[in-house]
Parts: sequence; structure tokens; C-alpha cells
Amino acid sequence: MSDLTIEQQNVVDAPMVPLCVIACAGSGKTKTAVHRLVRMRSNLGAARGRVALLSFSNVAVDTFRKAYDDLASSLPSGAGRSRVDIDTLDGFITTHIVRSHGHRTMKSPRAAYLVTGDEAFLDGFKFPTATFPQSIKALNLAFVSGKEVFFHLFNDQIYPIDDFFARKLIARLGCTGAYTHDLGRYWAYRALKEQPKLLAALARRYPHIVIDEAQDIGSVHQAILELLIGAGSCVTLIGDPNQGIYEFAGADGKFLTDYHQRPGVQQHSLQKNFRSAPNIVELANSLCGRGDVAERPAPTVPHGAFFTGYKRDQHHHVFTAFQVAMSAAGSDAKGSAILCRAKKLAGTMRGDDAPVGQGIVKAFAAAAMLRDRRKDFLKAFQRVAVAVVALLDNSPHSLVSQITQLSSSPADRELRKAIWAFTRDKATGLPSSHLIADKDWHAQLLAHIKVLLANLESDFGLKQVTNLGNKLAKKALPSTPLISAEDLADSNAKALRIDTVHKAKGESMDAVLYITTKEHAQALLNGVSTEVGRIGYVAATRARDLLWVAVPHNSLKDLRPQFLARGFKEVGTAVTPAPASTAKSMSDMGGRNAVTDD
Repeated sequence: MSDLTIEQQNVVDAPMVPLCVIACAGSGKTKTAVHRLVRMRSNLGAARGRVALLSFSNVAVDTFRKAYDDLASSLPSGAGRSRVDIDTLDGFITTHIVRSHGHRTMKSPRAAYLVTGDEAFLDGFKFPTATFPQSIKALNLAFVSGKEVFFHLFNDQIYPIDDFFARKLIARLGCTGAYTHDLGRYWAYRALKEQPKLLAALARRYPHIVIDEAQDIGSVHQAILELLIGAGSCVTLIGDPNQGIYEFAGADGKFLTDYHQRPGVQQHSLQKNFRSAPNIVELANSLCGRGDVAERPAPTVPHGAFFTGYKRDQHHHVFTAFQVAMSAAGSDAKGSAILCRAKKLAGTMRGDDAPVGQGIVKAFAAAAMLRDRRKDFLKAFQRVAVAVVALLDNSPHSLVSQITQLSSSPADRELRKAIWAFTRDKATGLPSSHLIADKDWHAQLLAHIKVLLANLESDFGLKQVTNLGNKLAKKALPSTPLISAEDLADSNAKALRIDTVHKAKGESMDAVLYITTKEHAQALLNGVSTEVGRIGYVAATRARDLLWVAVPHNSLKDLRPQFLARGFKEVGTAVTPAPASTAKSMSDMGGRNAVTDD
């Protein structure tokens, strides 16, 4: 472990007590957490208790598992190196509480199962709002002053839901065994509260729990963890409160920042940034008030933090200029991204079209566009699964979950393979988006679906509905391709990823372009006192070498002094497309157009 810094080594060598580790962006939290996990497992020796390392994304979990497998090989055979569980926090809760024991609290005759919220049977599970009835998948839960509060989000605003109605609706759905992601946490909390033997057994099985990205622990997660702590689990938190960007769920970082004040909790800090160039670290420090240190020297290629303007409907101009700057900086397009604070803005930047068609056909069309334009095969597969199940007669309510969730059942695995094959294969499955939608695409969809449904009946005993033609009507499909030839060509090119900051959280990128509204930019410049400010901070600290912040052109006059005061340099007030051949000349330019760190 000689490659660890003194700060990291202190965390790894700490006694087997609860720890509170406050870490800056790019501080090597993953490496530190995995080394700590190996040391803990070694310290436990032959003890039968397990150690859980939990985070909040599958990407982080995969990274942890690989790193642990590499390091744990050094443990002696008697150290119980296999007695470690690495998962997402929700995955841990689902596996050990909800699916195994939740049905008793839910009063369901069958094991609990996850629903996407789009299943046909959920049409009867809606709650009223001031505008229109909402699907139960929009129902959220938080703990406020120790009390359960139900709410839903609309246009980034929080609206309360009547407590009596929410509980009645949740209980009715629970009787079927179904739960959404949010309701899974609700039932996990209820199960631990109402089944004390389960709580005691879980705490005994997991005497030590380490949670990475602990600033993302929401109020319901915290309530569950408080029960485990009270039952004897030793919980370690590692994270950066300045990256707490899930405030609507009660994840404001306060649980992490206050944790060290509890008796017996030892506090540590990680202040070396291994990710970003020195001037980006200095910018981050100015935004959050920390004194973190850049471990990397300044790169010899153009680098730094810059701002520029973009005009409405001309964002492609700033995209082109950013790619030119990336070329000058030697940034990898696959390791870079354009980020936005909101899904709607990211969709606009990507050029996402509103789904065409109606009903089930609309779902298939959306899946085809996800696959062909976005290369998002997983979401396309999930849409196809929901649509196919809607074409089956009297199918089990849990069938979508059986298809989309990993299962040990051979039948479920074969069914999953069949739906995956249909999703991926344009020739025999979901047709290509370049076909004319209301003619060729729809005709092929209808033909291919009939073959799939016949196979599902012969192989799995799943019968199709009698009114198949009505459910797959081509109404509202355009007489054009779902995606134009130009869009298909662009999607096959090495285009920059366009995503939300939330989706990119925890990642490290060569170059980042943060597209903002005036309000988002102002929040970034104001620091990390608000959630939108912290979202801007997360976007800025993803960048290794190059950070651009783009603001609406008409906001530049007001924001320019603040950007300059924070240490940004200006790219230019009017960005126009530049050919790739000008990349070097741009990097050599002085003044506003310089992409350098003088």
C-alpha cells in the first residue's frame, strides 16, 4: 500500500470504528475505500461477519469490485476475503430486505418485485394533483423532522401529497407485491421497524458497512441506516458534501458533515486532488471555500477554465468551437462530455424529438430512437419489455420485472434473452429508425411482433391479446423516418456525449462543456450554498484539463465580471464554427480566444 498518500493511509489504518471521511473531488476515494475494505477484512480474520461497501451507481460498484478482486488476492486464505459485499445502497436494501422479507410487511402473498411505473396494471394506481393525475412512479417519500412526508416533483418544484391518500395507495399497491424505487426504500424501512428480528439479524450479518459518495444519502436512506446503527452496525461514511445534488430527496450532505460529532466516530480528510489541473482545482477551491491541493503539475497542452456565450438555436456553434479547443488540448472525445443541469435542456441540446405514434407503438418508436440515436440499448430494452408485456393476455403483474431484472430462474433468463434479441436485431426485431415510420417501419414492426409473440406462446405459454391490430395502429406516425439520415450519420460518428450533471457524477473527464441558463451560471458563480450551485460545482470538478461554461449570449454582460473574478478566462462573446484545421491557431491566440493557462 506504499502508493497511498499519508491522508489515505491514515484512513486505511484507522481502528475498526465508525469513520467520517470528508474528501475533495478527485481525491482517490475509490482507491482509499477499497484499501480500507481489504484492511477491515484482514482485521476481522476468521470472524463470520461480513463487510459491505456500498455506493450509488453501478459504474462505481463495478470499479470497486474489480479493484477489490485485484487487492484481496493478497489476503491469507483464512481472512474470509469472500465475506465482502459490494453493491449500490439500493441494491443492498432490495436484496437483503425488500425482496427477501418485504412481502410480510406489504401483506402480499408473493415476493416483492420492482415495477418501472409504465406497466398497464398501474393505470389504476394514480394520485390526484392540482393539474392532472400522476402515476404512482412519481410518488416520492422523504423524512422531515423524523416524520414521513409524501410528495411529487413537477417542473423541479415539490408538491405535497395527502398523507392518508398516499398511504392508502401505497398499501393497495403493496398487496400486489409491487414497488417502485422510492417505495422500495419505504417498505425496507417499514420492514426493519416492524420486524425487529430481521433488523437484529441484518446488523449481526453486517457488523461493518462502508458507504462511498455518502453526501448522496437521502433522508429515507438515513432512516434505514440509523436503524442499523442502533442495532449495532459500525457505519463509515466517505464523501464530499459539496457534491450533494439530491436535495429534493433530503440528500443535502448534512448527515455526512455532522456524522463526526457522534460519540466514537473518528474524522478524516482527503485534500489532494489527483484529477484536475492546478487552475481548475483553484477554481473549485474558490467556489467551495476549501484549500485542496492539486497533485498533478500543470499540463503542457492548452488547459484551464473558460466561459463563453451561445445564442438560442445556435448551440451547435459552441459545440464546434469546444471540439476545436479539445483538439488543441489533446482531449479524448470518448472521455469528454457536454453537461446540463436539467434533463429538458440536455434533451434540447441532443436534439431529442418528441416520441411519435400512440400507445404501445409510441413505446416501440421511442425504443428504436433510443437504440439508434442514443445507443442506449438498456433503456431501449426496458421500453420494449413494457410494450411487449402490454400485448400479452392476462400476463402476471410482475412479468416486466421478471424480464428486466436479473433472475436465477432459467425461464426468466431465456425470456430476457428473447426480448434482448428483439431489441437489438433490426432485421428480425425492432426495425431501424431510418425507415419511413407509417409505412415500412410500421409494417416491419407488425410482422416482427407477430413472430415474437408466436414464439413467446410456444416457448413460455404467454398468449397475445386478441385485438393486436388495434393496439398496434399506426395512428400519429409520420410519413418520414423516425430519425433522418443525417441524424443517423451523426449518431454513428464519434459525437460528444450530452448528458445531465447527475448522470456524470462520480466520473472523471478530459474536457467538460457545461451548458447553462443564466440562473444555473449565477448559481455556479455563487458557490455551493445551494443545490444548483453544487450541481455547477460537480460539473466543474469532472474536468481534468479543460472546462468551458457556456451561458446565454444575452447574459454575458451581467455575468462577465463575476466569471473573471472567479478566475475564468473568456473564449469570446460570439462563438462561430471553426474548421478543425484552425485548432492550433486558436490555441496560439491571445486575449479572449485563448484556450491556454498563462
